[in-house]
Amino acid sequence: MFSLSKNYALKKIIEEVKKGSSKWMKLEGPRSERFFWQAGYEAFSVSQSNVGAVKQYIKNQPEHHRTMSYQDELRALFKKHQIEFDERYVWD
Repeated sequence: MFSLSKNYALKKIIEEVKKGSSKWMKLEGPRSERFFWQAGYEAFSVSQSNVGAVKQYIKNQPEHHRTMSYQDELRALFKKHQIEFDERYVWD
């Protein structure tokens, strides 16, 4: 989670995050040699009143994903927020 300045395009920020984290992962050695980013990304805005809940979610994400896959969670988010999507274009 981060604050996005109106002076930067989300696409550019995601590009920099992916580039920097990929370089960092390569420094981790053989255990991370199979790391790669998916082609796409999604971003959601969060109101200031929900920042605490999102931080807690991020903290507990490894435990959460033991019971719900990333794909199922994204489907649920799309449904909750009434976002139409085509699965052919969401997954790599």
